[in-house]
Formats: sequence, C-alpha cells, structure tokens
Amino acid sequence: MCGPVLPDSLVLEIFLRLPHDAVLRAGLTCRQWLAVSRDEFLWRELFYSYYRIPRSVPRHPAAVSWYREFKRLFDCIPCVEVQTLREHTDQVLHLAFSHRGHRFSSCSKDCTVKLWDTERPDGNISLVHSSSMRQFNWGYTQFSQFNADDSLLLVSGVYLGPHHSSSGEIAVISLENYTLLSRVRNKPYDVFGCWLNETHLISGNLHWIGNMTSCSVLWLNKAFQDIESENVNVVKRLFKIQNINASTIRTVMVAHCRRHDNPDLLLDYEAQSQARRQKGQQQQHHQPLLFDLATSGSEEEEEQEEEEECQRGARSHGLPSPRLPQPTMSGLEHELEIETQVAQLMGRAYTKPPDHSLSEPSESGEEDKTYLLFTTGSLTYSPHQIGIKRIRPEQMTTSGPVLGEERSSDEFFDSLDHVIDIHGHIIGMGLSPDHRYLYVNSRAWPAGCVISDPMSPPPIAEEIDLHVIDLKSLREERRSLRAHRAFTPNDECFFIFLDVSRDFVASGAEDKHGYIWDRHYNICLARLAHDDVVNSVAFSPADQELLLSASDDSTIKVWRSPRMIRLAQASARPPRPRSLLPSWLSRSKNSCINGKP
Repeated sequence: MCGPVLPDSLVLEIFLRLPHDAVLRAGLTCRQWLAVSRDEFLWRELFYSYYRIPRSVPRHPAAVSWYREFKRLFDCIPCVEVQTLREHTDQVLHLAFSHRGHRFSSCSKDCTVKLWDTERPDGNISLVHSSSMRQFNWGYTQFSQFNADDSLLLVSGVYLGPHHSSSGEIAVISLENYTLLSRVRNKPYDVFGCWLNETHLISGNLHWIGNMTSCSVLWLNKAFQDIESENVNVVKRLFKIQNINASTIRTVMVAHCRRHDNPDLLLDYEAQSQARRQKGQQQQHHQPLLFDLATSGSEEEEEQEEEEECQRGARSHGLPSPRLPQPTMSGLEHELEIETQVAQLMGRAYTKPPDHSLSEPSESGEEDKTYLLFTTGSLTYSPHQIGIKRIRPEQMTTSGPVLGEERSSDEFFDSLDHVIDIHGHIIGMGLSPDHRYLYVNSRAWPAGCVISDPMSPPPIAEEIDLHVIDLKSLREERRSLRAHRAFTPNDECFFIFLDVSRDFVASGAEDKHGYIWDRHYNICLARLAHDDVVNSVAFSPADQELLLSASDDSTIKVWRSPRMIRLAQASARPPRPRSLLPSWLSRSKNSCINGKP
C-alpha cells in the first residue's frame, strides 16, 4: 500500500533547490517525480542558474524546450578528446576544413602542408598526403584554404630570408593528383591570401614610398595558367590603397552577402523576436551597405610598373625616399612628422572617393554582393582597424587591363568603403558560415590612450576580446566574449585563428587552451587543453560536434561531443570495438562540463 503522495507543487519547490543531475536521478523514483522533473519552469530556472546567463537573454530561437536546450549546451559541445595526430614535427599553425567536411589541411613550422581524411569507416582521422615546400625556399607554411568545389587548395607560406623579411608566397595545389599548379608572390606574408571564387585568388604586394608611408596593391590571380595564357591575362590589379603611419593591409578574406537577410542565427535579440512575430509573412528586406573588395598577385613587369607609379606619386608630393619602417630616432622625428602630414594631404587629394550609392538599398535582383575584409590601421603599425571594400561583378575575372580601370591623376589611390576601429591589436578574424557576422580577436589598448609615435603603439591587454560585428548593419553586436588570454607584447604578437559554426565559436589562445562559446548566449562552454599555445581551431562544416585544435606542441587534437561518443559506442558491435574514441572514459574533467542530463 502506497504512502501519502506529496503535491506536485511541493516536489517542484524541492527540485528547484537541487542541482540538475540530482533532479534527473530523482525523476527515476516514480512517475509523479519523473513528470515534475521534466517541468518547463523547473528547467528554465536550472538553465539560467547553471549557465549563469542573464534572464534578459531569451531562449535560442530554434529551441523547443528548456530541458532540451539545457541538454544541448551540456551534451553537444565537442569537448572530449578522441584522437591526437602527431605527424607534424614542429608547431602546427593553421587548420582548414573542406566545404564538404571530408578532408582538412594543416600548416606547420615544419614547412609541410598535410591533408587528412575524416571519413574512414573506423571513425579515425588519417593522413592522406603531405607536401614539403622547402624546395621553393619557404621557411614554413602558415595558412591554407579549399576553393568552393574542394578541387584546389591554396597554401600560403613565408620565405626564408632576413629576420625582418616580410615576403611570402601563395601556392595552388590540385587535390586530384596533388600537383603544384601555380605560385604567386604575396607581400607582406600576413596578407595570407584567399579565394575569391573557384578559379581566382587574392594576394597582395607592398611598396614603401617613405619611412612610414606605403601603398598596398591587391591583385586578382587565376589559379592556373591555360594553354592560351600567353594571350589571356592571368593577373589583374584590383586596388591600390595608401597606408600611413607604418600600417599595412593584412589578413584578407572574402564575404558573400547572399544570405544576409536569411542568416542561420540572428544575434540581435529584438530582431529575433520580430522575426518570430513575422513568421509566415513576407518580410521587408533591408540590404547591407556595399563595399569594394581587394586582391593581389603580381608578376615582375607589373610589379616594376607599379613601383615606378608609386614613386612618381611620392616624388611629386615631396615624400622622403623609400625606406622600411624603423624605430623613431631623434634625428628623424621632424622628418617623419612632415612625412605623415604630406601623406595625409596626398591621400585626401589623390584618393578616389567612395561610391556613396553603396550605402543605399540595393536594386532588386542585386543580392549576391561580395566584400573584401582586411585588417589595416591609421595610427600605428599594429593592425587596429577592419577595412571593407566591395568587389563588383566585372572585377571578378582577370580580363581587361592588367592594372585595372584607368585612373586620372586625381584618383591615384582607392578609398576604403568602410572602416571599423577595434581600439586594440587585432590578432584573429573569422566569418560565420552565413557570412553575416565577423568575429574578431583583439587585445585592447588602455582606455583613453593617445598614440603620439606610430612606431610605439600602446601596451596591449593580456585578455583577448572576441568582438562580434554585424556585416549588414556594420555595428558591433552585444559585448565582447572573454575567457582566453595572450602574453606576447606588440612587436611579438602573432595571429590566433578562430572558427565559427552555426551555433558555436571557438578560438585558440596563448594560455595553452582552446575555448568554445555559444553564439546566442555569449557564454564560454569548454576549455580544450594542450601542452603549448593553441594557434588554430576548426569546426567541421558537416558536423559542428567535431572540432580540431592545433598547437605549438606539434599536435592536432580531435574533439567530439559526449552525444556523438555515446552514439559511436552504441553502434559498436563486440568483439570488435571501435577505436574511434580511446580516451572517452579517461577524459579530463577540466576539458568540458562533466556529466549528462
């Protein structure tokens, strides 16, 4: 005979004072407690208290219940180490997935680019191919990217040379037979380079026209030369942009805005509410501002002509003779101050004005715009601004004049269409899969600091801020994400690559960990341990519950979610257990939130 039954309201009050795992265990006691343990009000309270999320933040727009949302953040984060790849012999600097997610590439200080297979029947990741670039006088490989149809791989590297050399090169490798198709000069090397479309890539060149004044030239290059290439351009200049105060254009990337009005996830909470209210109704579309894109990749003749053109402009406006930037010396202070003033006057007088129609709503049918994003600056040599330009459809091939459209003497340089100041040293950028949001790693300058010497930028914070910029509204969304740290000073600062999936964003850090945040709730969900600096992270585009991390400890670690691990274990049939997840049972408690609802 059963004893008295507690009322549901009293059971609920008791459960509200228990941790989530105790609630789940209590729910196994009887049917009444099981029903109460699935109460939506209960899980809403547990959700906000456990994850420490402000109650002003609404539930994820795609969530169907508070219980399932709690479980998603707990169970679907790739925070369990399942494999360690040790084929590299030096620091691993960058990781990149193919668009299908079936392959990924890795770049390293050992001067190789390696290709890996993620679709083996046993679930393990294996090495498919390795190419050494030392035969081309490279010091190391630093970045790679698959083209849109995963048939070609762009590999960016740094030349061997003097300690202060800034020269690099881009190589294009066929993924059908791993042959080298072309090589393109790239200066400075931290332009990295990127694909514009399936067959054309962007590179850069740099010409110093004073102690602290230069011009960056961005080129468009065909990935390979056709048989008739003697009669067809394989390179074309897109933009020539003036740099002042020792700044240069670096870290170019391409954003396509075809999905800006239909993103995977709206980060503006009010916009989310409005979208839910208007569901099922045709919405009025507000097009983003238009920008112009830049590119690069020069040959000897074009480079020589470009250099002469820059020098003619410099001499005609009284700039000092070219020399690389160097620490300010007392004898140069007055000269450098005059140079900066002349360069600014020259820029105002001889820069092509921005197209003001770019800020107006687009005409119907013109939805697929392409932007170039890059880091730049105006106050000091450290990158502290994001420049944005638009590439127009007619600029997306190498046909036409090699030096681009004709310019009059009053249009010596191209202007930036939009500039976003980060007020700190930018050390990483990544686009969301829908290209609506740009995530930026930076180390902040002190509030209210004044830069009087371009060669002496302000000290930078150890904390890394992860800014989120809406490329449609061109404003920063919410507050910066924090958790990761860096310790190197300005002149030793290096790039830390981040990656963004549909629901998560991840980044490396100098504190020997990778980090994962939820994009909607702005909370850090996991720390991924390495033995040295984590340089790069990458989500699989086919499955955001698979994450890779690359480190100065010369390893690549493979991380899966607890949910995927359980599914893999459940499908394993004895006596032949799968070797996909050897470290599941011994995973570190510090790697992620432990347990499961």
